[in-house]
Amino acid sequence: MAKKLRVGILFGGRSGEHEVSLLSAASILKAIDRKKFDVVPIGISKAGRWLTGNGAQALLAGDTSGSAKQAIEAASSEAHAANTGGALVPDPAILEDGKLDAVFPVLHGTFGEDGTIQGLFELADIAYVGSGVLGSSAGMDKDVMKRLFAQARLPIVKHLTILRTAWEASPRKTVSAVEAALKYPIFVKPANLGSSVGISKVHDRSELAPALNLAARYDRKIVIEQGVGGGKKKARELEVAVLGNDDPKASIVGEIIPGKEFYDYEAKYLSDGSIPIIPARITAAESKQIRAKAVEAFRACDLAGLARVDFLMEPDGKRRIYLNEVNTLPGFTSISMYPKLWQATGLSYADLITRLIELALERHQDRSRTTFSFDAKA
Repeated sequence: MAKKLRVGILFGGRSGEHEVSLLSAASILKAIDRKKFDVVPIGISKAGRWLTGNGAQALLAGDTSGSAKQAIEAASSEAHAANTGGALVPDPAILEDGKLDAVFPVLHGTFGEDGTIQGLFELADIAYVGSGVLGSSAGMDKDVMKRLFAQARLPIVKHLTILRTAWEASPRKTVSAVEAALKYPIFVKPANLGSSVGISKVHDRSELAPALNLAARYDRKIVIEQGVGGGKKKARELEVAVLGNDDPKASIVGEIIPGKEFYDYEAKYLSDGSIPIIPARITAAESKQIRAKAVEAFRACDLAGLARVDFLMEPDGKRRIYLNEVNTLPGFTSISMYPKLWQATGLSYADLITRLIELALERHQDRSRTTFSFDAKA
């Protein structure tokens, strides 16, 4: 029998998507093939402490009882004592009975999906699921992402990016610039955040300043986009799951009908009103086009492993399709859209987890072929 691989499932983190991460990790831990993998749960508390053992289990369970708090605090204290270098240095106990063969990070949002944790894995020379430092950073920054899409000649909506300092220094000038470039309704977003946190749909000037203030709480860059569709007609929200490294494949196309005016954080995680439709009710030609554009977007941002690629379709008329964004670490519960799209395409949730770990190992092996130092004698 082949030796089982030792895989760390990393969850929690300091971002506003901490709780979503716990849900994703719990689903993975339940479904992962234990015949192939020895699994090590690794948690990061909201304070940035790395936890294993009882501390990680308590964090994963969201247990707020006294005994669970004590377990987390004790584990945090031990990690702090052993790691004088700072809160982001992993607990050595993680590796006490053998190194990890790979890490499956399920850290949604800031400090987990933006290239920071990926840089740590690169320094440690360990295989990990998902995109590298560049791809993760580009996939998180909506401003940079759109620049890459535009360079690849992918269809995107009209937009502009402003800095928080510019908005705070010249509110009237900023409002004038927005209204000169775009027509209401518009969407105001923090450039670097996931799960639709801090996003507002703005219908007129009276809603613009509050939306800019909200987005400015979450990032120094604010992206403002032209809405697709107008009035009571909403844009159709279409999603594709992409899987692979240098030869990525696209799933069938799905559609989300939000329970609210748009697919915000509450509609995604706190409400039962949103309806997923898999496959989306679109033509075969539209499906082919969207799947091809999803792969192009994946490559444009130099992604790896997995990504969910989101599109907007005009609600009527020409049914034009716009690329909205890529999500390099989408929600990963068994009922999240990314796994559901692959399930409908013919790849089960457990097999999807296995495939992602295989892709991580393949990418790490390929990277090992790269020379990082110069040898004059070579």
